[in-house]
Amino acid sequence: QVQLVESGGGLVQPGGSLRLSCAASGFTLDYYAIGWFRQAPGKEREGVSCISSSDGSTYYADSVKGRFTISRDNAKNTVYLQMNSLKAGNTAVYYCTTDPRNWAIKAMCVVMGLTSTWGQGTQVTVSS
Repeated sequence: QVQLVESGGGLVQPGGSLRLSCAASGFTLDYYAIGWFRQAPGKEREGVSCISSSDGSTYYADSVKGRFTISRDNAKNTVYLQMNSLKAGNTAVYYCTTDPRNWAIKAMCVVMGLTSTWGQGTQVTVSS
């Protein structure tokens, strides 16, 4: 079956780092845009970062620019989200999703947020 499995979350202190992984099985990520989204208690799900399939273009929410980095390793069929300088406000369940279209990355991120189905995600908790 087609699956995306998120991992790498955990409990970290403010200022710490985590690397989240999104591992695909049942299909190849090479031709898919990938997005990381998060949902905190009482909040709507929001786009964090997305990366295109065609040229590697990226999108970052303003709140994470300069601190988070999205990347892909097609050989490992995995997408990563490196999160540095974590803040308490980054506490949320983080999800990844995909889309085969090649629109501009900002538009793709919006579309994925509206149309994707969501798995279990991985919990990130930033607390001292």
